[in-house]
Amino acid sequence: MLRTILFATSALAVMAAPGLALAQERLHTGSEVAGTLRPGDDRLDSGEYRDLFEFYGRAGQRIGLRLTSDDFDPYLMVRGPGDFSEDNDDVSDSDRNALLNLYLPTDGTYSISATSYASGERGNYRLSLIAGSFAGGQTGGGQAVTAGVLTPGARRGELAWDDQTLSSGEYIDRYVLPVRRGQTYEVTLSADGFDPYLLVRGPGGLSEDNDDDPARRGTRDSRIQFTAPADGEATVAATSYAAGETGSYVLTLDGRGSRPPVAQAGTEVETLRLGETREGWLSPSDRTLESGEYTNSFVFEGRRGQRLDLNLSSDDFDPYLAISGPNNFSAYNDDADGVTDSRLRITLPADGPYLITATSYAARETGAYRLSVRPDSGPGRVEPASHADEQAGVGGRIAVGQTVAGSLGFGDETLSSGEYVDTYSFAGRRGQRVAVELTSSAFDAYTILRTPSGEQHENDDGQNGTDSRLDTVLAEDGDYQVMVTSYAPGETGSYRFSVNPSAGSPRQAAVQSGARVFAIIVGVADYGGSGQNDLLYTDEDALKLAEVLQREGVLNSASVVLTNAQATVGGVRSAFARVAAQAGPDDMFLFFFSGHGDQNDTAISRFEPDGRSESIVLRDGQIDDVEMSRLFGTLNTRLALLVLDSCYSGGFARNVVDRPGVMGLFSSEEDLTSAVASKFRAGGYLSHFLRTGMAGAADGDGDRLVTAGELATYLRRQFRTEVESVEAETVDGQRNYQNLVIDRGGVQVDDVILRLTTAGGR
Repeated sequence: MLRTILFATSALAVMAAPGLALAQERLHTGSEVAGTLRPGDDRLDSGEYRDLFEFYGRAGQRIGLRLTSDDFDPYLMVRGPGDFSEDNDDVSDSDRNALLNLYLPTDGTYSISATSYASGERGNYRLSLIAGSFAGGQTGGGQAVTAGVLTPGARRGELAWDDQTLSSGEYIDRYVLPVRRGQTYEVTLSADGFDPYLLVRGPGGLSEDNDDDPARRGTRDSRIQFTAPADGEATVAATSYAAGETGSYVLTLDGRGSRPPVAQAGTEVETLRLGETREGWLSPSDRTLESGEYTNSFVFEGRRGQRLDLNLSSDDFDPYLAISGPNNFSAYNDDADGVTDSRLRITLPADGPYLITATSYAARETGAYRLSVRPDSGPGRVEPASHADEQAGVGGRIAVGQTVAGSLGFGDETLSSGEYVDTYSFAGRRGQRVAVELTSSAFDAYTILRTPSGEQHENDDGQNGTDSRLDTVLAEDGDYQVMVTSYAPGETGSYRFSVNPSAGSPRQAAVQSGARVFAIIVGVADYGGSGQNDLLYTDEDALKLAEVLQREGVLNSASVVLTNAQATVGGVRSAFARVAAQAGPDDMFLFFFSGHGDQNDTAISRFEPDGRSESIVLRDGQIDDVEMSRLFGTLNTRLALLVLDSCYSGGFARNVVDRPGVMGLFSSEEDLTSAVASKFRAGGYLSHFLRTGMAGAADGDGDRLVTAGELATYLRRQFRTEVESVEAETVDGQRNYQNLVIDRGGVQVDDVILRLTTAGGR
C-alpha cells in the first residue's frame, strides 16, 4: 500500500513504503489522503480491501467526507462512539464516488474505512475530510441528523445549502423533543426569508404537519399543538413550504401538560446545585399546567447513583414536588410523613440533567415556598417540620437565632454506633459565622455539623464541661444539617439546642468596626539626588494603600501619608509622635514603607548575629531597626503591624517583633534584596499583595474579617505563585531568591487585622 497524506496548510508529502502495513492514520478537518487499495491491505469479511483512518470529533460538529477513485467503485464506512454507523456507496446515480455529510452526535474518536463496493477491487483513491458539508451528498447516512434537543423557549436557527434535504428538495433542521404521554406541547416556527413549514413525528404514531398557523389569519408562520400519545422522543422538523428556500428562523416550544412535568435536557431555566436552598413564589405569571397549577422548574446536574433528599415546603399552599430526567426517570410526591410539605428521597439512575419542579396540589394556588436539594446520606433524620415541631425540638428546620428544647430517647433514630440522634437543618450563607450549641444535664452532648457539600465537623465538649459548642464560619451557601446526639451509646434525656449568629472568639468580638486603623504610610521613589538611585512605583505603593484602606472605611483620619520629599527622618518621627498619641487600645496601628533598604556594619549581638544592622532609607537619611523598635514601644494599641517592602527588611523582625501584639511582614530576608514588581506596576510584590489582601482578597472565609492567619496565608500563596523565581542577592554578591518573611510574634492566628465594612473587596 502506498499512501500520501496532504495537509491543507502544508505542501509536505509523507510517503509510506509500498507494501508496508501502516497503523491507523489520524486525520483532521482539512486533510486530504492519497492512497492505494492493494493486496496486503486489511480486508473486510466480505473480501474488500480497506484502509483505516480515524479522527476526533465533537458533539454537534458538521463534517464532510468524500472518497473518489478512477480505478474502482469507492465505498465509505464511518463508525463511532456507541452504535454510530454511517455508510455510503454512490453520491448519485450518475456519480459512483462516495460522499457523507455528518452531524456528529457525541464527542469521541470516529473510524473511517476507505474501501470498494466489490471484493478484490484495487487502485488509487483520494479521501478528503472537511469542516462543514460537501454539496450534493448524503447527510447522516440513512439516519436523521438532529440539530439538538428542543427546550422550552425560543431558539434561532438557519436553513442553509449544507443542511439535510427532504426528498422533495426542502432543506430541513431536525430537533429532538422528549415527550410524556398525555402532555400537551405547542411548537411555533416563524421566518421572514421563507415560508415556514413544521413537521412532528414521534412515539405512538404521532404525526403532525402544518404550513400556516390556523389561529392567525394572514400569517405564514407555522404552529402545531399536540398531545403526546406515548412516552419517548419526538422529532420536530423545521423546514420550508417550497424546495430550496433558505434563511433564518425562530423555533419556539411552549410545553403545557399535566403532572409530572417533562424533563428536557438543557432546559433554559435556573440551575439548582447540591446543598442549595431556594426561596420562591408561585404566581399567575408562572408557567401553568393544563390542570391549572402554577409551576417553577429548576435544572439539576446529577450523577448516576447519587442519593438526593428533596424538600418543598410552604405555609401558603399544599406543595407538590416532581423530578424527571434521563432514561425516562420520574418521581413525584404530594405529602411527606403526615404533613402537607413534599419530600422525595431518590437515587439517580444516570448522569445528566434533571428537571425539578415545584408546584401545588390544587390548581391556582399561590404563595411563598422553600425548595432544597441535599445529599441523602443515611443516618439521622431531616423532616419537614411544622412550627410547633421546631419549637418542641423533635428535629427538622431551625432558623439561625432560634433555640429549641428536645430530648433523646427510645424511638429516636440511632447512629450506627448506637447513639440516639435528632437531626436539624438550617439555611446558611457563605461567610456567615454561627455558633451551634447543645447543652444537657442528662448526657454528654455531642454535635455533628454537615455542610451542603457533605463535609463533616464534630464537637464533643465546649468550654463548659460536657456541653457541645461549634463556632464556625460557613464556607458555602445552602442547607446545613446538625445531628444532636450523645457521646456514648444509649444515653437519653432532655437538651437545649440553638443555632445563633456569632461574633467569633471573645478577642474577635471585641474588635470594633469603623475607622480603627491608625497608619503611617511612607513611599519614596524620588530620592532627590541624595546618592540613592530613584525607584519606580514605590511612592504610588503608599498612595494606593491609603486609598484602599480609606475605601474600605477603616483608615482613621489621624493617619499620615508621606511620599518623596515629605518622607524625611524628621517627618516619620513627628508622625509617630502624633499618631501614637491618638491610637488607643481598641485600635490597630500600621507602619508601611516602600523604598530602599540598607545594611550597615555593627557589633555582633543576639539582635544582629551577622554583625549588620538593617535600615529603611528615607529622602534625607535612615531609620534603623533599633530606632524602629523604640518607636513601636510608644504604642498602646490592640495590635501593631510593621510592613516593610525594601531590601534586607527581614532583619527588622528580631528588633521590633519582640513584644505582645506586634506582627511583621517583610519583603525579603535580612541579607537579600527585594525586586520592583513591574508586572503589577508596583514598587514591590509585598506592597501589591498587601493592598489586594486588605481590600478583601485575604478574607478567605468571607466573614468580612481579615485575620492574621488569613493575611499571612494569602501573602505566602501569592509569593509562591508570583515571586518564587525572582532572584535576589546579598551585599557581597551571593545570589538566591526573594523570600517573604512573616513573623506573627505573639499575635494569634485568629486575631483580627481588619474588620471590613464594605460589601465588596473581591
